[in-house]
Amino acid sequence: MSWAFLRDLLSGVNKYSTGIGRIWVAVVFIFRLLVYIVVAENIWKYEHDEFECNIKQPGCENVCFDHFFPISHIRLWALQLIMVSTPSLLVVFHVAYREKHHNQKLYKSPGQIDGGLLCTYLISLILKTVFEIVFLFLFYKLYNGFEIPRLVKCDMRPCPNTVDCYISKPTEKMIFLYFLVATSCLCIVLNLTELSYLVFKYSIKCYRKRYVKRHH
Repeated sequence: MSWAFLRDLLSGVNKYSTGIGRIWVAVVFIFRLLVYIVVAENIWKYEHDEFECNIKQPGCENVCFDHFFPISHIRLWALQLIMVSTPSLLVVFHVAYREKHHNQKLYKSPGQIDGGLLCTYLISLILKTVFEIVFLFLFYKLYNGFEIPRLVKCDMRPCPNTVDCYISKPTEKMIFLYFLVATSCLCIVLNLTELSYLVFKYSIKCYRKRYVKRHH
């Protein structure tokens, strides 16, 4: 697939983000999207062909591979990238709707957002954080932790007995799996930090308005 749409989407949202939000965009684009396209995709490209079991029983190797790798790491990572970036569409649609409805540019100053856009932006942050946590949980449950063993033992039918199966390049794959987990955790921290910052900033703004009205 082409990742140009995702790149353009992140670039479009970037001008309405805070400084923390721009860091998140940089992390997703440089440390996740580019790493996926340039490096990670090639590492898992032939994972099925390079999965070997010490038996020639027809169907045994395919069944064992499907059992230990129900979803490809690289496809799940791609789905994660798409899902954590999708909530940013809420911000794009909100701005497009408001500007089309009022037939003028409403958000001339980047980073200066009103109550409606602020609410949409906060919802997008919450959704991105939830998606990150859900996918980390999926990785952990599907693969029995964040590890890739060199040897797995399989006794699934039609294998006649317990057979040894070997995973290719386990160390290299594990390094990139740890990198995936680390970048996901970093994005979660950035999202929560930006969410806290915006809520705190909005609370201070509301408090000042109330303070001014009270004294007037």
